[in-house]
Amino acid sequence: MAQQNSGSSQLAQLTRPGALNGGTDPRALYLKLFSGEMFKGFQHNAIARDLVMKRTLKNGKSLQFIYTGHTKAEFHTPGNSIMGNSDGAPPVAEKTITCDDLLISSAFVYELDETLAHYELRGEISKKIGYALAQKYDRLIFRSIARGARAASPVSKTNFVEPGGTQIRVGTNNQASDAYVPASLINAFYDAAAAMDEKGVSEDGRVAVLNPRQYYELIQGVGSNGLINRDTQGSALQSGQGIIEIAGIKIFKSMNIPFFSQYGTKYGSAGATNPGITSPTNVGSFVGEAVEDAAADVTGINNEYGEETEFANSCGLIFQKEGAGVVEAIGPQVQVTSGDVSVVYQGDVILGRMAMGADYLNPAACVELIAGAAVGSSGNAAF
Repeated sequence: MAQQNSGSSQLAQLTRPGALNGGTDPRALYLKLFSGEMFKGFQHNAIARDLVMKRTLKNGKSLQFIYTGHTKAEFHTPGNSIMGNSDGAPPVAEKTITCDDLLISSAFVYELDETLAHYELRGEISKKIGYALAQKYDRLIFRSIARGARAASPVSKTNFVEPGGTQIRVGTNNQASDAYVPASLINAFYDAAAAMDEKGVSEDGRVAVLNPRQYYELIQGVGSNGLINRDTQGSALQSGQGIIEIAGIKIFKSMNIPFFSQYGTKYGSAGATNPGITSPTNVGSFVGEAVEDAAADVTGINNEYGEETEFANSCGLIFQKEGAGVVEAIGPQVQVTSGDVSVVYQGDVILGRMAMGADYLNPAACVELIAGAAVGSSGNAAF
């Protein structure tokens, strides 16, 4: 223990929890805390990353995916040489996913504010940066899947055309409110499963993403239909984790799917493009954001993600892992200024960044749920 003697004054030996091995930099370890918080915020909110094909992009601007179509079996004629099928099958095609420009989210932390704050400032900011990146990540992937549901297969050789995407109407009325009818949703799930079976899509990795209100409507309305996990009861069921699957399709909920040209939810009077949900009031400016223009001619966008009006009746996605792909040139990272820059500005810029691109791969593995309009009508045509 440091003590003061009569002959001289000895400075107290302060404990600096941010110093690395007792070093001179009292903030050396704080950056690592921030980095961990940022990744936690990203991983806890990006659900699409593990539901599609993810590849790392190195030393290039795009990544090529190869499609191999079906071939046929034929009987051998005695005496004939075997030199491959006469039709040249199987046909081969490609799909290229390009990396979009650098995606960033940043904040400037003034050192005096950090000193005066009675709470841990950097950790909270880091979570919000992680949330922002994860939100953008999911939105681009989900838009890609919706586009795949309206696309033909890249394999289009004569007599060997592979199956394309699928749109399924929820309900039979011209009202968007059908998107919240449990029985109609269940029927759509079984239709989607049958369509993917018919198109030869693997049952492994089939998932669905609905908005939260759709998810909770299913929980309330399917208790007698065998879709509730009987081992999950009480508080676990009430928390919204009770649905096991429908037709072998595991269900997730997200506010980042295109939903009647907005993200995740839409409030207002019922109609062909509005499900008629009353706003709970005071929702803020980040709830029910419009699906922004993310066409390939928009600065920073190098893939095609569609425009707002093209999602006018979209209300859910069902897909298999091969339905879409994402390439990452730079995974989620954090950078923080230091040294002379921190001295000059008396604070640090905290930056979260990543470089990625997404697009559909196998359209047959993509299903888009629509409501309020017939399949192929205005607002739901091919992109």
